[in-house]
Amino acid sequence: MSTSPDPRQRDAREERNVMASLMAAAPYLLMVLPGIVWGGNAIVARAVVGELPPVGLAFWRWLIAALIVLPFAWPHLRRDIGPMLKSWPIVLLLAGMGIAFFNAALYIAAATTGAINIIMLQTSAPVLIVLATYLIFGDRISARQAVGIALSLVGAVVLVAHGDINVLANLAFNNGDIWMLVACIVYAVYTALLRLRPRVHWLSFLFTIFLMGSMLLLPFYIAESAYVMPVPLSLHALLAVGYVALFASAIGYGSYNRAVELLGANTAGLSIYLVPVFGTIFAILLLGEHPELYQLAGTLLIAGGIALAARRAA
Repeated sequence: MSTSPDPRQRDAREERNVMASLMAAAPYLLMVLPGIVWGGNAIVARAVVGELPPVGLAFWRWLIAALIVLPFAWPHLRRDIGPMLKSWPIVLLLAGMGIAFFNAALYIAAATTGAINIIMLQTSAPVLIVLATYLIFGDRISARQAVGIALSLVGAVVLVAHGDINVLANLAFNNGDIWMLVACIVYAVYTALLRLRPRVHWLSFLFTIFLMGSMLLLPFYIAESAYVMPVPLSLHALLAVGYVALFASAIGYGSYNRAVELLGANTAGLSIYLVPVFGTIFAILLLGEHPELYQLAGTLLIAGGIALAARRAA
């Protein structure tokens, strides 16, 4: 004797299927957030050149970001403090590379080079991440991933160069670009080494490396304030620090670190290619720029490359 399915059971199964689909999509949504919020980081860095000293900007960025994350991390810290103390060498290394050095170097670079150079050099990061995971852990990538990374790299170059090869030919490199390139190499190693972090709640880890990164910068900040210039107390400075602390740090790093944990370094690193994409979108929406054919071409190449490379992780 057949019976019709219980509507409540059918609804419960459908709800579970929807939740499973959302959970599967969540890591890829996390890849999008860093591109959105980091798109403005190089712009902010260039906007405050001469007004905000680079180490001071980095110090207050991370200290305020730690305070923003603390209320959310607090319920987990009591349980996680022990494992993080046992793993303090890798936690200190990650805080030193990905928090203290990378961003201070980016702000130092911004003082002597242009935003185009910074964004252009940042496009090397996903390739450097693949190289770092191979050299450190022996990770290999498939041909599909390699093609996807190459497509995204070409798309990013098309966007940054405004579709004009002469822009690349006329780029002049200086000491600021060396700082940026070294920063990208260090950040690639940081991304690769995230797999060695202690198995604690991601918010506990985020708060800890933010706080440790700011403390590592503190001696340099004191010296900079005494011998170069202090951080001014102005509305412009407060807005800049507030943006990089909340958006570029708390939201951007939180999403990026979580994406690395869920998808792996090589796939999550592709989110860096979205930085010029959202920079272009913001310029069209907020600054009234007219969309150009090269913008569409670059965005499609990046989107196609990410989709192709991320299929293996899925």
